[in-house]
Amino acid sequence: MKIIGLTGGIGSGKSTVAEFFSALDVPVYNSDEEAKALMVNSKKLKKSIIALLGKKAYKGKILNKTYIADKIFKDGALLQKMNDLVHPAVRKHFLKWAKKQDAPYVIQETALIFENSVAEFYDGTILVTAPENIRVDRVMKRDDCTKKEVMDRLKKQLPDAEKIPFADHVIENLELEKTRQKVIDLHQALLDNS
Repeated sequence: MKIIGLTGGIGSGKSTVAEFFSALDVPVYNSDEEAKALMVNSKKLKKSIIALLGKKAYKGKILNKTYIADKIFKDGALLQKMNDLVHPAVRKHFLKWAKKQDAPYVIQETALIFENSVAEFYDGTILVTAPENIRVDRVMKRDDCTKKEVMDRLKKQLPDAEKIPFADHVIENLELEKTRQKVIDLHQALLDNS
């Protein structure tokens, strides 16, 4: 079974692309969702996060996402420490999950493949792109946040132009039907090469 990494900057539409793959019966692991679940359900990870960010990182048993985002997106060193806690836990969980799947290939949807230099973990990578102005608009609407808040997050990610040379496949996500067709074509190519 091949492991394909699906990535893209904030607002690029990688979750939309992941949904299109899911509709084709491809097992897709959503790293963001699984990371949030692990941050709540893993006692070891929760303890480490509280040690790093303080008790305000949780409201009872619920993750205090606003507090965490406010802390880590303003402090690059803190963001890196958080990533150093969460990413290995997610990787371990993903590999366990992948072993249980019965498919020619699985997809791990994850934001920072190239930023974290982990492309070698995958048999192939798919990068979802979109122009920055469209990405900013999408995130402002989705997360009900300001342009400045989105730009702060964007600055923490490599620009698409720097990631494209390293990606095995690139899907520009502008029009849904064109994106869906690109996913169908890529799915067939991945099946043909598995």
